Amino acid sequence: MASDSKDVTVLNTLIATLIDSIDGYQKSAQDIHDKSLADKFNARARERQGAVAKLQAAVAAAGGTPEDDGSLSGATHRVFINLKEVVAGRDDKAIVAEVERGEDYLKNKFATALKETELSAQATAAVREAWDSVRAGHDEMSALKHSMGA
Repeated sequence: MASDSKDVTVLNTLIATLIDSIDGYQKSAQDIHDKSLADKFNARARERQGAVAKLQAAVAAAGGTPEDDGSLSGATHRVFINLKEVVAGRDDKAIVAEVERGEDYLKNKFATALKETELSAQATAAVREAWDSVRAGHDEMSALKHSMGA
């Protein structure tokens, strides 16, 4: 039987990771030189905000308190905070490569959650819906990185 507490834990972990990605996209948009890339990053950040809102609603529906802040844990923190270091001395190619690396991490987090067998049908549906945004973001950044030869 599905556990509401399991739903809340998994969904809140994904929310924190998505918030980290929003922060990463926003920082990248501020620091990248190419305006069209800044526009892409800002659009992706807005889309992710929508995914966060839907996952937060699913947490509330499961009786939990939705996460409203990013994660400061190991890999997530390093992936997106490294953007600050990258933009200080690198070009747009390096920034895109770092964003794509963050997308790889995010994609893996969601793939793991989708394999979770103890989630309720409602939580699984919320994860699948957010997965569409994650997969699209990953694919877009991967294609962009490869088109730039990064």
